[in-house]
Amino acid sequence: MNDSAPPVELDAVFEQASDLFAVLSAPSRLKILHFLCDGERSVNDILEFVGSSQPNVSQHLGLMYRAGILGKRKDGNQVLYRVVSERATSICRSVCTQIAIDLSGDA
Repeated sequence: MNDSAPPVELDAVFEQASDLFAVLSAPSRLKILHFLCDGERSVNDILEFVGSSQPNVSQHLGLMYRAGILGKRKDGNQVLYRVVSERATSICRSVCTQIAIDLSGDA
C-alpha cells in the first residue's frame, strides 16, 4: 500500500486478497483463467483444454463464477464462460509471469 492511497481497513483488504488467492489456488482454475483470457469459451472447449472430467471442471467453473471471476451466458444448449474480473486476471498474470521468469533461471 502506498502513501497516496486513501486509508482503508487493512483487515478487509487482506480478507479479500485471501478470498481471491483461495479461488486461484488450484492449478486447474489457473488453467481455466488463462484459457478464458483469450475470450469467451464453451464448457466443451474448456474441458478439452483443461483435460479433466466434466464434473471436476464444472465444479471449478461454478466456484469461479460465484467468486465473481467469471461470467456466463447460455447460447442454445451451450454455456459460455468469460473472465469478468480484471483484478483476478492481472494478479494471475503478474504472479505466473514472475514464476516463469524464476523457473527459466533469468531471475
